Amino acid sequence: MRIVLLGPPGAGKGTQAKTISETLAVIHVASGDLLRENQNKGTELGEMARGYMQKGLLVPDDVIIGMIQDRISNPDATNGYVLDGFPRTLEQASSLDAALSSQNQHIDKVLNIKVSDSELIVRLSGRWICRDCQRPYHETNSKPKKQGMCDECNGELYQREDDTSDAVSKRIQVYSNQTAPLIEYYKERGNLVEINGEQSIEDVRKDLLETIS
Repeated sequence: MRIVLLGPPGAGKGTQAKTISETLAVIHVASGDLLRENQNKGTELGEMARGYMQKGLLVPDDVIIGMIQDRISNPDATNGYVLDGFPRTLEQASSLDAALSSQNQHIDKVLNIKVSDSELIVRLSGRWICRDCQRPYHETNSKPKKQGMCDECNGELYQREDDTSDAVSKRIQVYSNQTAPLIEYYKERGNLVEINGEQSIEDVRKDLLETIS
């Protein structure tokens, strides 16, 4: 089964993608992890991406699409996969469908985890990270035992620049602008299902798995 998981930053895509992957025994392909992996391995596509990022430029669609195509062509992707963080744009979705069509394949389900902007701001702007072990905390949902200190390693907690309220609002707006046409694209193809992402993690997981089954 080939699945695309959509959702704004803070919707919990990574957590849910891992669950779907384990339940269906298919691979989890996260575009961010794939980008880092290619750079660490020094692949041609990874080096191309590094060149753009060092200049402060966005990595072009064709480079990201190349990495995705390489990954899902591996033998362990034969039974299917969950794409997490890709596609992000209409152009990427169109390129993905064209690549799959050439192999007589298609995306079976597109699962869109919906969360309101106000909820996303609460979730993301309250996030703090340990400088040493990178463990995440949250001002509301997962407080450390001692304020400003990691429970695991006693490292200092800090808030990333892109987790401040203003930065979070901009990230959400960028996502909305990019994804609105993408959602319509999949709606027209009849494979989009929307899931209420403001439930508990367990209830979101249940809805996702019921939809897939």
